[in-house]
Amino acid sequence: MILLMVVCLALLLALGIVEIRVSISERSGDDEDRPRATPGEIALTSLPAAALTGALGWLAAYWQVYGMVLFMVLPTGCGFLAAWLLTRRHLCRSRDCSIAAVCAVLEAGVGALLFALEGLVCLVMTLPLVIPLALLGGRIAFAYQGSSWWRRRSPAVLLILVLSAPVLMGAEAAVAPKPPLLEVRTELVVDAPPEAVWPHVVSFPSLPEKREWFFRAGIAYPKRAEIRGQGPGALRLCVFSTGAFVEPIEVWDEPRLLRFAVTQSPPALQELSPWGDIRPPHTDGAFLGEKGQFELRPLPGGHTLLTGTTWYRHDLAPVFYWRLWSDAIIHRIHLRVLRHVARLAEEDVRSR
Repeated sequence: MILLMVVCLALLLALGIVEIRVSISERSGDDEDRPRATPGEIALTSLPAAALTGALGWLAAYWQVYGMVLFMVLPTGCGFLAAWLLTRRHLCRSRDCSIAAVCAVLEAGVGALLFALEGLVCLVMTLPLVIPLALLGGRIAFAYQGSSWWRRRSPAVLLILVLSAPVLMGAEAAVAPKPPLLEVRTELVVDAPPEAVWPHVVSFPSLPEKREWFFRAGIAYPKRAEIRGQGPGALRLCVFSTGAFVEPIEVWDEPRLLRFAVTQSPPALQELSPWGDIRPPHTDGAFLGEKGQFELRPLPGGHTLLTGTTWYRHDLAPVFYWRLWSDAIIHRIHLRVLRHVARLAEEDVRSR
């Protein structure tokens, strides 16, 4: 599937190359001689590209296809279309094509926010990925503007590419492999022996409400943990701000290892939106916890190396990009819990 998308983008890049009689390097010399587009002209010209991208983005969300088409193909196409519309009026400067491309994806994001299709947190997360791709699309459109062949045939070619986007989404959904199992591991040294730490990894009271800015922005954060029963088969509930992780205990090796499956996961975040609590489909199903564990290893001097590990999957692509966000967030969640457990265990030791 990824190969098919790469071929489509390569075909778009290759169309009309033979007919482009002036190279990019030659155009750069007279770039400053061309008329400068006004901010209003760029903003208005970018609106059709933003509207089309928003509509296709809604379709991807409706089908729950959060993949390469949505996060890579559409931003590139959005930037290309916005810059192409600008060059249809007159030959444009490279800078204006780039501004139009970025403006279009930002307008699409604002539209998604205003129509309650997406929240602010996820839109901000997409920017480092989609803006460079939009700039690439704008640069391609700038290169094409000198081609008479392209000017004659571009509407038909663009129509075919737009109509192919839903087909690519459907194909991506049909052939998408099972998301890979990802692992995040966080360690913390506790100034207490494993026997004092163990009770607090099994369950712990409410954490302090003071929390980092990204949790205040809507990312789900842990609040407390409860245990029902004891030993393998007991049920642990790790209560987050958006709901509870249901965690049946698989390994109860006191005071060394507590391992559990995850049979139910709450939404990964509560989106910031002018419409209050909105629920885009990805907030409920994109992040899926599979299992986790706490490992306690004794250290000299009565200390404990406390390690928290989470194994999870998510349905967002490209995985390498979204994993940067998810790993960082899970690591901060680990630290929030481990520091709370360490504080409770150390207080117990001091009070003896």
